[in-house]
Amino acid sequence: MNILIQLLLGGIAGWLAGKFMKGDGYGIIIDILLGLVGGWVGGSVLGWLGITAGGDLGYLVTAFIGAVLLVWIVRLIKGN
Repeated sequence: MNILIQLLLGGIAGWLAGKFMKGDGYGIIIDILLGLVGGWVGGSVLGWLGITAGGDLGYLVTAFIGAVLLVWIVRLIKGN
């Protein structure tokens, strides 16, 4: 059950990151995937900084931060 909650929260985080970042989006599916991967990226980056977030809200915030970082990196590479 925990994995389903993480998938749902990662999808919400990706959708929020897509709305937060200005410009053309990548579509709802890609935004959700960015949120799912963003959970891992955000957890890694925040872990390196010594910041930990617990619970579902912490995971949502972590995934959001990771998704925003991923969108930013993808836009740098693509030149958008």
